[in-house]
Amino acid sequence: MGSRPIPEWIRRILGEAARDPETLRRNAERVSAGFRSKLRRVARRIPFTEELLAAYYCALDPHTPSRVRATLLAAIAYFVLPLDTIPDFLLGFGFTDDATVLLAAISLVSSHIGDNHREAARRALDDDIDIVDLTAEDITGGNEPDGSSTA
Repeated sequence: MGSRPIPEWIRRILGEAARDPETLRRNAERVSAGFRSKLRRVARRIPFTEELLAAYYCALDPHTPSRVRATLLAAIAYFVLPLDTIPDFLLGFGFTDDATVLLAAISLVSSHIGDNHREAARRALDDDIDIVDLTAEDITGGNEPDGSSTA
């Protein structure tokens, strides 16, 4: 997104997720429940599918810092939700807000999205988006955003 400032409404969506363990848990549940099916439906219509998948794999990576994982999970959960600022069913406009939130999150944490995440995304796309199903526990690793365990 370059040097353009990130709108406050996006900062709220992403910032709250990084600070609140309950929000992280809810976002992880939303992502595990809906990301695969949503991506299958819209992958051909969004120009940054590979970058989105790389961000998804970065969020799943236990070596990714908790705040980065929380930011990415918040953006991906927003993408998964059917009713958001601009509902997805509005043709031509429905994914505009989703794309804005996703691209803002990706640009905020791009230094953490590594070659291994990008390679996993390329492989998934080559396999026609055969993304593994994971639980919220798998995604969060049972850890709070500060790195402490919930167990």
